[in-house]
Formats: sequence, structure tokens, C-alpha cells
Amino acid sequence: MVSGALQIAGLVVGGIGLVGTFAITGMPQWRVSAFIENNIIVFETIWEGLWMQCIRQANIRMQCKVYDSLLALSPDLQAARGLMCSASALSFLALMIAIIGMKCITCAENNVRVKGYILLTAGILLIVSGIMVLIPVCWVAKSIIRDFYNPAVNLAQKRELGEALYIGWVSAFCLIAGGVIFCCFCPCDEKNRRYRYSAPSQQTRYKTYTERNTESSYSKSQYV
Repeated sequence: MVSGALQIAGLVVGGIGLVGTFAITGMPQWRVSAFIENNIIVFETIWEGLWMQCIRQANIRMQCKVYDSLLALSPDLQAARGLMCSASALSFLALMIAIIGMKCITCAENNVRVKGYILLTAGILLIVSGIMVLIPVCWVAKSIIRDFYNPAVNLAQKRELGEALYIGWVSAFCLIAGGVIFCCFCPCDEKNRRYRYSAPSQQTRYKTYTERNTESSYSKSQYV
């Protein structure tokens, strides 16, 4: 009962991470225009994402334009594209594998050991996908903070951390947490426990029985 509830919790946490990963991959709010010094009152908000750049005017109208060339992007956004797409596919595959290995699903002939290895595989994939989400999010955040405090960068070109980065950190945490939960069902401990407390074989029992008979015969001959 407890293991089934724990598996459902891991699936829910991993599903939240998957939805967040899909969301931030398409969201344009990775870089947001900064309101500093004389730019406090503005009528335009600039959003820069992995695929497009959007301009929102006075909270009424918003225009978005897809990037013309991949090579025109900064290196952090170029790497973020590939990593986020790979993380989305990998996390989706991990959850599908986890569903197959769950206790409430009739699969793999309900072999507990086989399902444990399936959940272990899903957990490892979730942890890897969480790390793949964490790398581009932290990389983009680092470049934004570096440019923000760089006096050589023009004020109009400085950006702030967008909502997508915060959602990315939460999604990466959920993916890693879900992967750790699934890895707890690894059957390695059970295998060692079976080996350690395995019942004695028939040959061992026969050998023990022979030694006992020999000792009892020897004691009787001594008594006589």
C-alpha cells in the first residue's frame, strides 16, 4: 500500500516537471526587458525566448516574431534549444516507462523484480532530464546577471530574469525528485537480502545431518 502510494506520488511529481518542461520550452519569457534608471516608465515590454521575440505594448497589444536564424542567437540560447527539446522527449519517455513499471499496472507478469528495474530505469531518465533542464536555465540566468551588472552593456539591452527561468528551476527540481522516488524501488537491496538470508541447500543439510550422526556415535562409543 505504501509503495503504491509512493509510486503515484513520484508519477505526479514527475508529471508536474514534464508539464513545466513543455511550458518553458515554448514560453518567450526567458529574458525580460529591465526597468532601470530612466526607463522606469515605459510602454513596451520585450520578451525573448528560445524561438521568438515578443513586444507587448501598454498591456494591450502584443506582437511576436520568430527568430530568422539560429546562428543569430547567443550561445546560451542555442544550447538551450537543444537541451530543452532533448529534456522534453526524455522526460516524456521516462514517465511512459514509469507507468509500465507501476504496481497498479498489470504488466511484465507482475514480476516485482522486473518492475523494480523498470522503475529504476525511469528514475535515472528523469534525473538526467532534470539535469538537462537545469543546465540551460542556469546558463541563461548567469548570462543575464552578468550583462546586467556589466557597465559596458547599454541600458536598453539589459535584461532581467523571466518567468520561464523560475518555472524551469521548479520543473528541474520536480523531475529530479520524481526520479529519486522511482530509484528507491531498485531491487538491488532485495537481491542482496535474499542472498544473505537464503535457505541452506539440500547438500548442506545432508552434510550437517551426517556430522551430527558422527558426533553422536562418537559420544556413545566413548560412553561404552
